[in-house]
Amino acid sequence: MADAIFEHPRLAALYDVLEGPRNDLGAYLALAEETGAREVLDVGCGTGVFALLLAGRGFAVTGVEPALASLEVARGKPGADRVRWIHGDATALPPMRTDLATMTANVAQAIVAPADWDATLRGVHAALRPGGLLAFETRDPACRAWESWNREASHRRIDGVEYWIDLLDVSLPLVTFRWTYVFDDGEVLTSDSTLRFRDREEIEEALTEHGYSVEEVRDAPDRPGREFVFLARTTH
Repeated sequence: MADAIFEHPRLAALYDVLEGPRNDLGAYLALAEETGAREVLDVGCGTGVFALLLAGRGFAVTGVEPALASLEVARGKPGADRVRWIHGDATALPPMRTDLATMTANVAQAIVAPADWDATLRGVHAALRPGGLLAFETRDPACRAWESWNREASHRRIDGVEYWIDLLDVSLPLVTFRWTYVFDDGEVLTSDSTLRFRDREEIEEALTEHGYSVEEVRDAPDRPGREFVFLARTTH
């Protein structure tokens, strides 16, 4: 099951508003353009923000998402007919030979179980053409991002919704936290999430094991010093 923030219809409908401007996506769009990609696979596409951004620039896009409520939001947006939407994950994709695959935001870290991570890397590899590129980001564990995941730092109120985050457990490499949402009509919803914090060496080893060559590890321009952005090409 996906986290409630992605799977609950009321929360999924609000996700884009609560998330705010997606300043992280510009670097991925620039990457697609600089590599000359024509077809892009957006793994964990959520409410379709990046997939639709790509489609608007003329890319052929497939968005795959396991949370049906989020996917329904994506399918209802203007321009959604230009994207092929798939309900599922990277382990059950139809045959394709895409130039670029992306996992933006928390997608890679939300794949918690080692077996699921391995299966995702295999599934993406099968979807990429020979020499195709996988791009994804993950937080640098050394920055200990979870230390600021508390109500005091996160409390907001937007469009009649009050929300905040509480840290529930730190058992590295796993970190679990809860978002609480209080609506003006009195409804209270929560969404628990667990992320896996992998170090750079662990990720590079997994990529090599699954048939990728790490081409570059970049910084995230909007979060300097806090993220690893991996660019890895299929080697066969």
